[in-house]
Amino acid sequence: MSDSEDESSGEESQVTSEWLEAILVSYHQQELHHGVGDCGGGNDEENGEELCVNIGEFSVGPGCDAGECVLSDILAVRVQYRVSPGTPDPRILSLIVKLLPHDPFSRFFVTEAQFDLREIKFYTQVVPELEQFQKRSLPPDTPPLELPIPRCYHARYTPGKDSPNSSPIPSESVLVLENLKSRGFQGADFSRGLTLRQAESALEAVARVHALSLALKVKEGRPLVERYPFLFQTARATDSYQQLVERGLPQLARFLERRPGLEDILECLLTLRPNTKELIASLLTPEEPLALITHTDFWCNNLLFRDDVSCSCAVLDWQMVTYSRPTNDVALLLISSLPTELRRRHTTSLLDGYWAALTGSAMRLGVDVEGDLGHSRVALGEDYRRSQLLALLLCIGSVDVALGDPLTEQRLLDVLQDLHKDGVLSSDIITTAAQ
Repeated sequence: MSDSEDESSGEESQVTSEWLEAILVSYHQQELHHGVGDCGGGNDEENGEELCVNIGEFSVGPGCDAGECVLSDILAVRVQYRVSPGTPDPRILSLIVKLLPHDPFSRFFVTEAQFDLREIKFYTQVVPELEQFQKRSLPPDTPPLELPIPRCYHARYTPGKDSPNSSPIPSESVLVLENLKSRGFQGADFSRGLTLRQAESALEAVARVHALSLALKVKEGRPLVERYPFLFQTARATDSYQQLVERGLPQLARFLERRPGLEDILECLLTLRPNTKELIASLLTPEEPLALITHTDFWCNNLLFRDDVSCSCAVLDWQMVTYSRPTNDVALLLISSLPTELRRRHTTSLLDGYWAALTGSAMRLGVDVEGDLGHSRVALGEDYRRSQLLALLLCIGSVDVALGDPLTEQRLLDVLQDLHKDGVLSSDIITTAAQ
């Protein structure tokens, strides 16, 4: 569509040629200012020319299927434009626009827990500081660790206000990101689960974020919760996850009651129920020295993969970014998103690969995880064992995602049986985790 067309309605009508022009002018000006752009015209202050963006054709449509996006309303935008001074050839850009949910209940849920603000702060504060930290830490001409995330083009958050003479003014937020599907990235099939190569790539990708945040904390000596007070705090996160577990556990219980031979598992889950809030709080609480920034919603539906030599992985949806233990991300991925046989056969090797990626990336940034922090691969395995319980609780909170599909239902049953057999649902590990 072009700016003369008026077929859009609702949220799509927010995307106009003027709106896109303002966003792209600001973005390219920042590129020029930092000397990393590709506009080809040099710094606009140096050559005396004002940077201009001319919007051509653009289209707007849904960015996800109905019911798929819970924490955002998402639009997909494709725009053709020219930048001057610069090359005369038009550019084509694919974007994702994330807005607050239109549904009032979902909107309240998101704004009350600040999911939107947290993701905006991740892209506008955490990411730039991690990138600047790399520049200070790595030797000259050393390639940086690539953050496995989409490029951010625009972010804005306007807090709500109380008004004594009229209705309160609600908060507003918008986040504009690169649409990685235009570069060949695709989502994984949750029903079938990740392949081994995808799982390895996902763990290597999140290990880079983990290592960067850990090195930032260690090298600069400033607590990350002080540096980033907007991170999902343990108390608030615990309340949110507890609500989800309370909603999902009755669904899971009814599902298990219809299947003979699972009485012991159901009994363990029901015994666990009164302690879930304390368990979640304990398992989310960061443990030094390996406390760092975690995604905390790290499962296959928040990942994109590209079918290249390295099976590149990108991590999306950072609304729950938290200061926690890294095995919480690792366990959630392996418990929720791996086919049973792959999980049973390759968990140890996947943990080995994650540990190698974490320690190798941290070493590049001047932090020896084993030598400086005294943490070992054996300790990681112990942390992972406890994190499996948190991962299971989070899966219970979203159990409706798995129910209704024979493949994912069987995968859930296999996880429950394996964790029960391994003692993860025993009173001993529950007591240890709650301490």
